Amino acid sequence: MFFRRSKTKPGEGQEVVDRGHDHDGHDDETPLPQRLSPRSPSEAIKPIAAPPPPERPERERGSFIGLVSGLLTFAVAAALAAMVTLTIYQRNVQEPGPLAADKVVVIPRSSGTTEIAETLAKEGVIQHTGLFEFAARFSGRPPLRAGEYLFKAHASIGETLDTLATGRQVQHAITFPEGLTSEQIVARLNENDVLSGEIGEVPPEGSLLPDTYKFERGATRQQIVNLMKAKQREVLNQIWQRRSADVPVKTPAELVTLASIVEKETGRADERPRVAAVFANRLNRRMKLQSDPTIVYGLVGGRGTLGRGILRSEIDRATPYNTYVIEGLPPGPIANPGKAALEAAANPSRTRDLFFVADGTGGHAFAESLDAHQRNVARWRAVEKSRQSPPDAVDKADPPATSDTSGAAPTAGTNAALLDPASPEARSRAFDASEGTRLDPLKNKTYDLGSPKSIPVLADPPSLKQKPKR
Repeated sequence: MFFRRSKTKPGEGQEVVDRGHDHDGHDDETPLPQRLSPRSPSEAIKPIAAPPPPERPERERGSFIGLVSGLLTFAVAAALAAMVTLTIYQRNVQEPGPLAADKVVVIPRSSGTTEIAETLAKEGVIQHTGLFEFAARFSGRPPLRAGEYLFKAHASIGETLDTLATGRQVQHAITFPEGLTSEQIVARLNENDVLSGEIGEVPPEGSLLPDTYKFERGATRQQIVNLMKAKQREVLNQIWQRRSADVPVKTPAELVTLASIVEKETGRADERPRVAAVFANRLNRRMKLQSDPTIVYGLVGGRGTLGRGILRSEIDRATPYNTYVIEGLPPGPIANPGKAALEAAANPSRTRDLFFVADGTGGHAFAESLDAHQRNVARWRAVEKSRQSPPDAVDKADPPATSDTSGAAPTAGTNAALLDPASPEARSRAFDASEGTRLDPLKNKTYDLGSPKSIPVLADPPSLKQKPKR
């Protein structure tokens, strides 16, 4: 935009003001800015460009601002360095370790972080002990625990620390088969070299529950015993609450005793309820139980095994546990029964069986009468004779050898020796204690304790060819 200055003369449209002179003779009149005259009306309404802003004077930077700026610069540099260091640290902590294969390492008790690092380095689990200690102290994990641990192949320092911090130790197991006596269980505990400590005393018979128990290194033998007792009480209480109303036992202790006999008589799970029914039927009829394992327990006690066949003299030997001599149940259990045997004793099968004998297949043949039982015995003899060394000869009364292998009804020359112990054909060493001998409850009337009608009265048969009269 261009403007034209107006040319005016003094006195024409312009007022002259005399401002006077100062005492020094200088003129005090300040020159006024000349007014711009637009060339045209349109030019007059156009905006006038504003003058540029004055330049700001330069100021010197203060010392405080410089200090703050330096600190911020240092902080940024430190943060970058920390990020780089953390990245390198995380990579080293998570990188695979030197362990070539899975390995079990025992960390001794009272070991500090330094001792643990040295132990792991010695076992080849880690390579950098310093990095391990730093990570253990500053990673925020729980304290490291002593014990026995399994470290996976190429486990990193981070994984190793997690294993030690969480305490996931190696689990050992010890198994107790059903039917062991308390003395046998204690012997098995003492043989285990992972457990420690001594057992104060042999637990009462029948107070332990056979099972598989897991434990960590450092556990004591007494702790396992206490755990077995607690499990037995828990299981027994549950089974006792749902027992059959017809079972002939009055207390949980008697149930354990009956279950221990069932446990020792058969190792087959499918037979336990039926074996329990045989003994329940005998108890209800006030018959002697005539169980071979009770003879053995009366002879050897807690050792549990006789290691040979039962002798004839031992069948007649009076002991508190010999159910060929005593009435009813023995004074206590003869072993520690398992849960299945306790269940079978509390809820036996509903049968009228009174006898059973081995059938040659690992099980037993059951019978309701003496006549049927004798036929089962004859079949067992045939099986036994075909074997050079019968497997059931240990801890059992062994039936005598016989020439009858046809499985037909026994003749007088075979079973007469059993009915008459003085017979010359009777073996002096051992015989089948479950057979119908003079000790059999169907012949031995001493079983009757006041209920003569509960058992049919049988006449002594002249020979085995004649059936007993009911």
